[in-house]
Amino acid sequence: MAYVITDDCVSCGACAAACPVEAISEGDSHFEINADTCIDCGSCAGTCPTGAIKEG
Repeated sequence: MAYVITDDCVSCGACAAACPVEAISEGDSHFEINADTCIDCGSCAGTCPTGAIKEG
């Protein structure tokens, strides 16, 4: 199951830079992960300074 970004996101962009398949983009209120593109690698979760990325 794809990772999700919670409301704890501060829109720093670290996760988007870490994603090897470019599944993360800036949404209306915070960054979002495209579940169809996400390969469940966890690279984004490891770079998030606020811990806003969780397994969905």
